[in-house]
Amino acid sequence: MNKITLNNGVEMPQMGYGVYQVSPAECERCVSDALQVGYRMIDTAQAYHNEEGVGNAVRKSGIDRKDVFLVSKVWISNYGYEKAKASIDESLHKLQTDYIDLMLLHQPFCDRYGAYRALE
Repeated sequence: MNKITLNNGVEMPQMGYGVYQVSPAECERCVSDALQVGYRMIDTAQAYHNEEGVGNAVRKSGIDRKDVFLVSKVWISNYGYEKAKASIDESLHKLQTDYIDLMLLHQPFCDRYGAYRALE
């Protein structure tokens, strides 16, 4: 799959597999199948409640973590510096990784400025 090179030199796949509305029970299987057929970007979010399934699938895939581009999003109930920081740590734990390639703010509401500072 084609990749886009970001300003920091990181390569981001142009096409990814999203798990919106994929149940936590089905997520690991779906992501495993996606990785098996060649997807290397997986898009999840705190609000989807399936980050653990994504993490399990990536870990069990045998694919080097640096070759899988993970995207997640901070949900608005976690906005504000301290809450966002804690929720990012929780996402890292659920995804079973020490970094997330792209962490977004899910919606531009509430204390998005505090949440953005936590992303920095």
